[in-house]
Amino acid sequence: MRLLFLGDVVGRTGRMAVCDQLPELRDKLAADFVIVNGENSAAGFGITEKICHSLYEAGTDVITTGNHVWDQRDILDTIDGDERLLRPHNFPKDVPGTGIGIYHAKNGARVMVMNLMGRIFMNPLDDPFASVEAALQEHRLGETADVVVIDFHGEASSEKNAMGCYADGRASLVIGTHSHVPTSDHRVLPGGTAYQTDAGMCGDYDSIIGMEKEEPLHRFTRGLPKGRFAAASGVSTLCGVLVEIDDVTGLAKAIDPIRVGGHLAPTLPGSKKQ
Repeated sequence: MRLLFLGDVVGRTGRMAVCDQLPELRDKLAADFVIVNGENSAAGFGITEKICHSLYEAGTDVITTGNHVWDQRDILDTIDGDERLLRPHNFPKDVPGTGIGIYHAKNGARVMVMNLMGRIFMNPLDDPFASVEAALQEHRLGETADVVVIDFHGEASSEKNAMGCYADGRASLVIGTHSHVPTSDHRVLPGGTAYQTDAGMCGDYDSIIGMEKEEPLHRFTRGLPKGRFAAASGVSTLCGVLVEIDDVTGLAKAIDPIRVGGHLAPTLPGSKKQ
């Protein structure tokens, strides 16, 4: 099985790049399942019901989020009715929506997707390690799920790395999001779990992590806000990973980075037509 994961979609330019390029990319890579982190897709802050539908129509199977999930307030009214839109599972239990789901891939595999948020330099939520432990006890790889994916939305690379080690051998993929910068540490861990500290973003890299440069620079150099952050509107790079998963064990055989278009050096695994 082949699983495609795309990192944080930032603003209209990132959103349009995903919607325009994902259908061809999914076909070229013969991806059986696609996950997209969409938490910055609405002008850089949050996501809307309309944007969710556009990502689904482009070929996204599941949308994950993070700390900006509630920035567009209308999502509070619709998230309970959208089982393919996840918010971090370690929010308090009475928060709308869910952070975990089981879905069916194109090849028939049962894919368990879990969205978690870190606590270091982030909002203090429930313990993500306790949350993932409970979920992995309930959904064991090879029993109730053929594939297990964890989107760990966090600031600290150490916390993300720790989650990868903690779930090694029990998940097919642990992928970090939130930092908007793709890391070069993609690898299969000793227990068979594919891992990368951050998938990067789908957005304009001629920016400061997806935002127009002026306001962040003013705040860094003056210590004062001058205005609002605005999502950069230049040419986007799609960033993420493609994971080859063993159909019998559910563990990863390979993980390859993806960078398509924009300002970063491109990389794309060889296509595989079924």
